[in-house]
Amino acid sequence: MADSVLEIRDLTLHYGGSQILNGVNVSAQRGEVTCVMGTNGVGKTSLLKAISGTHPRSGGSYVLDGTDIGRATAHSLAQKGVAYVPQGREIFPFLTVRENLEIGFACLPRGSRSVPDDIFDLFPILKDFLHRRGGDLSGGQQQQLAIARALVTRPKLLLLDEPTEGIQPNIIQQIGRVIGQLRERGDMAIVLVEQYFDFARSLGDQFLVLERGAEKLRGRADEIPRDTLLAAVSV
Repeated sequence: MADSVLEIRDLTLHYGGSQILNGVNVSAQRGEVTCVMGTNGVGKTSLLKAISGTHPRSGGSYVLDGTDIGRATAHSLAQKGVAYVPQGREIFPFLTVRENLEIGFACLPRGSRSVPDDIFDLFPILKDFLHRRGGDLSGGQQQQLAIARALVTRPKLLLLDEPTEGIQPNIIQQIGRVIGQLRERGDMAIVLVEQYFDFARSLGDQFLVLERGAEKLRGRADEIPRDTLLAAVSV
């Protein structure tokens, strides 16, 4: 039976005077993928920023692995096991692949600062390119590097924002396989923001659809017919 890693209730978030999220509830279970969906501009990225601590929430409760984390900073949340792969990847173009991976050490205790061997099982191309600069990689390879860098932190909760955006189909398939393998490992919860419907539908254990910063539809995959989900995420 999956156990809860993340429980967020009544989350609100503002940018200045504008309210972006209004009363959103999110749960994520160990060994499962929670897909957050909706059209552009509904607050999906803002939700991941709130969960990762990169933008402070205005209100709502946040429980991580059974502990209320209060107003924790992004660095503190990373230390507690929250890893965030932002939209656009944000790798360091002038650092090598190895150096980009080692950026993940920043939130780890000194004795844990190593790249796990299974990173290169998941992303074999990175082992071949360890000394290549991040900026010389293709978009798909950069996305693999960004996910790998997050996994270096050995997260309890992995947040992925649009990992298929602008990526060639063969790399999309590989990233889908990696997410599936991470789910099967059963040691982390995954929250996936994704516009590519079939990709999300194939991976999701539960779904949250946002509209104008609020919940439009929420439920488990076996409770929501495909057509209902498709209609909810369509304009």
